[in-house]
Amino acid sequence: MIDIIARPLSRRSLLQVAGLSAAIIAVGSTGVIAQDASPKRIVAVGGAVTEILYALGAAERIVGIDTTSLYPPSALKDKPNVGYMRQLSAEGVLSLSPDIVLVSAGSGPPPALKLLEEAGVRLVTIPDTPTAAGVVEKIRAIGRAVGLEDKAAALAADVEKRFAAVAKARETVSKPVKVLFVLAMQSGRPLVAGTGTAADGMIALAGATNIGAGFSGYKAMTDEAIITAAPDIVVMMAREGLHADPDTVFANAALSATPAGAGRRLVTADGHWLLGFGPRSPEAVAYLMQAFFPDLPQVRALSASEHLPAEAGK
Repeated sequence: MIDIIARPLSRRSLLQVAGLSAAIIAVGSTGVIAQDASPKRIVAVGGAVTEILYALGAAERIVGIDTTSLYPPSALKDKPNVGYMRQLSAEGVLSLSPDIVLVSAGSGPPPALKLLEEAGVRLVTIPDTPTAAGVVEKIRAIGRAVGLEDKAAALAADVEKRFAAVAKARETVSKPVKVLFVLAMQSGRPLVAGTGTAADGMIALAGATNIGAGFSGYKAMTDEAIITAAPDIVVMMAREGLHADPDTVFANAALSATPAGAGRRLVTADGHWLLGFGPRSPEAVAYLMQAFFPDLPQVRALSASEHLPAEAGK
């Protein structure tokens, strides 16, 4: 990974730097400014954005990525890094002379994005709706932005087909299990996923019920609320610094007093794979379904198919 470290520039200097990216626009014979339909220098912000660009065969066009761009692993080795998606540096991005900057919805900060636009950079926000349809639209939007509509259509069709396979298995679920997704522990209390989150979307796609459906975003739940909700399964991300193992998780008094604690049912997976909502999401859903409903015939068949990788998060 190559970190981009830039000295703060004045607004005037930033606008001057934009001259390096003059190739992003061209004036046609009509005098109308037209954007390059097939940009050659792309900065990708957002893990799924980068993953989709690689899947479309646009790796050689990518000149910069952000810290959430962890797949494929090769992206980390040879691409300059512009920082965390919510803390972008306009100076760092402009130093790469991009033709286009693709940012996942929620990227920022707003002042940095505004500076990029004022500098004349073509900035495209990619929608990030945590649904199967949202993944398909994300792929198509990226294809349109970089002039790879045909490849994007093929990838979108493949992803739709794989989502349809897990949806067929989901139809056999007669009694959804109740799931608690824990993002982290906050002062000893689980920080739980509510509606509108990627975790909520994945739980729904896997045919389960999110016990955090009564609130939006991520919130700390009280012990009483967790015990009353009685989750059957706890889901967490497997990541450095987060002790996601049954002994540690169910040492929490509230979690240990739930059906999940009694059965020590804890499901973990790589966070970017699990919550990224990209081309590999159908496999992530299949993984959750196998963990949630191991006895259902169609889920067993799905878990034994090409839809589920041998190693979760691979």
